[in-house]
Order: sequence, then structure tokens, then C-alpha cells
Amino acid sequence: MTIYSQHATRGKTQILATYQGPDGVVSKTVTSLAEPRLAIPAVDALNRISAFATVPVSIHDHRERRVGYYPRTHLASLTDPAARTALLGGTHSLWYEYVCLRLHQALADLESAVAALPDTVSRAIRSELEAEKHGLQTGLADFSGTSSEDEPGTERCWEFGHPFVKYDDGLDTLSDEAREQLDQRESGCTSEEREKAVAALRVLVTAHSQGGDVWASLDDPSCRLFAEPYDSDGFYLTIEAPEPGDDEASWEIEVGRWVPDDPEEEPGNHTSATGHVVVGCALSVAPTAEEIAHLLKSVDQKPLLLAEWAEAPAGAVLAGTAMVVTERYDS
Repeated sequence: MTIYSQHATRGKTQILATYQGPDGVVSKTVTSLAEPRLAIPAVDALNRISAFATVPVSIHDHRERRVGYYPRTHLASLTDPAARTALLGGTHSLWYEYVCLRLHQALADLESAVAALPDTVSRAIRSELEAEKHGLQTGLADFSGTSSEDEPGTERCWEFGHPFVKYDDGLDTLSDEAREQLDQRESGCTSEEREKAVAALRVLVTAHSQGGDVWASLDDPSCRLFAEPYDSDGFYLTIEAPEPGDDEASWEIEVGRWVPDDPEEEPGNHTSATGHVVVGCALSVAPTAEEIAHLLKSVDQKPLLLAEWAEAPAGAVLAGTAMVVTERYDS
């Protein structure tokens, strides 16, 4: 329910918290730092934490043509490190568990940022998380009619349907489109099928985050990773999880290449092209996030490794991996 920013003043950098108060929008100083570079990661992590904590409790759960509410259990993780493991173990829904995973990552990023800061600054940031949690819980209690006159009030105002947060996290995690498409992906699933789908999404999202500086896109609704490193000669890599409810489906690792629509043009130097899968690896066992991250880093460090993999015959192991080519798609 808060948007964070940094502001230079009198030779220092202030971290500001901006929120809706009873009389309008209010900004207050959370803490001050000597160097702007120290504030950047903390501000980024705080904005993501606020957004991931606030949005799920501020919207309706419209799955299965009903109107419900998302859980509030994730709020405990804002101030209790022991509660953060629970963010990685739920099975409520694809979108909610996706947000919980991203909240877990944001909290870890904040811990890394805080580790480099003076104790007084660290305490101020943790106090800010306390205020954020208290504001949300107070607003939710009032909204649900469970508030007590004995409970302390809050200077931060929260309104269902109107979260005051910064939405841009780089992955459209909180967009209506991502939520609706993930809801559609799990539509009709049994609880066991949903649990498997949530686990697969966690693997892809974690692998994507572990890739570091590797350029790879995460297609949230289809639960697929796509990587096309620079200088790969038109080759690309896709990693896709099985469709929920399809017991026959397996994880798929595929190497493809962009083929120019104009046969006179060269691959990698074309105006338009169509992607064609060259080799595929159907995995009998679900990969780990670490294994997928290794694939992403390998092709980022050696882009033409994709061209080498594309030459592998059926039954061969992709160089540098344990993955076996199960099918070639030669024209």
C-alpha cells in the first residue's frame, strides 16, 4: 500500500515512503544514506514487496465463475523470517503462488541490500515493513468487519480494489492479463494437478531469477522460458512445462531456428522469419531450477552451442548436459 522512492537532500539520499493518509497522499522519510547507490536496491525491493503483499488482498478471486478472496497468510512474511518458507509451499492457485514466490524473492533481495547498510538504516527499513504490515492488517480487519476498538489505528489508508503500489516488476506479475491467463491455465484442474502446475511454475520462475544477467524471457501464462542469445546465428532455446491435467505430457527442451520468410535472405539477417523446432528433448523426470539455469547460462556464454545442439542426432546427449535428444524435426 506504499510506493517508495529516493530523494537527494543536503548531501544525502533519503528513502521516502508515499502512501494514502486520511487527508490525502503523504510522504515521509524512512531513512537516509550517504550514497545513492546503496538506496537503489533497497527501494526496488521495497516497491516489489509492497506490491506483492498488497495486490492479492485488494482484488477478487474470480476463478471458477465465483467471487472470492485471496489468502492473507503471506503478510506474516513481511516481518517474520521464519514465515517466509511458507511462501514456497502453498497450492492455492497458480497466480497467488506465483506472487508468493516473487514476494519471497523480493524479501531475499531486500535482505541482501540491507546487509550492506548500517544497523540504524537496517532497523529503520525493518520498522517500515512493520508499518506496512500493520497498515494492511488494520485495513483488512476494518474491511471484513473484524476490527476492534482496542486495536491501534494506522496512518496509512487501504481500500479494496484500489491498491496504492508500483506495479512494474519487469514481468507483469500483477497484471490482470497474467492473472486471467494463469487462471485459465488451471481451469478444470484437480487439486493434485494444480499442485503439480504450481511446482512447475516455481521451477521456471526460480530458474529465470537464477540466470542472473542472462537474457531470457519468462512467458508467465504458458509457463515457458525462451532464450535467444546475441550472435546465436538465429538459433533459440525454449523450455516448457507440461500442460496441467495432461498426464502424458512431459517437460520439453527444444532448440529452434528462425527461418527467413524470404528464401533469398540469410538467417540472422532477415526482415521477417518463422521459428522452426530442430531438436527436442522430452524429459522423463522434471528438471530442477538449477539445471534449467545451467542451460540458460551455457547458451548465454557460448551462443553457438545452440547450433551444436541442433546437429545432435536422436538418442545423443546435448553437449555439456544430461539431456537426451528424443526427436529431430528435420524437414
